[in-house]
Amino acid sequence: MSLVVIAIEVYPSTMAREDALFDTSDPAAEAEADARADMAMRNGRLINHDAVKRWLSSWGSTGPLPRPRVAS
Repeated sequence: MSLVVIAIEVYPSTMAREDALFDTSDPAAEAEADARADMAMRNGRLINHDAVKRWLSSWGSTGPLPRPRVAS
C-alpha cells in the first residue's frame, strides 16, 4: 500500500492572496525560534526520528504508542 499526498492551494474569492496566513514572515520571531531550537540541540533535548516515525505510524491502530519524549 502506498500513500499519495496532493497539496492544492485554494484561495476563495473572499480572501485576497496577500491575506494568506503563511505568506508573511516575522524575521525576529523566526530568529528566536531558531535560537531556541539550537539551544535544545546543544543541550541534547532531541527526540529520535525513528521513534517519531513509529509513534506516527501507530496512529489509527488498535494500540497507538505513547508520544515519544526527550531522553533524560
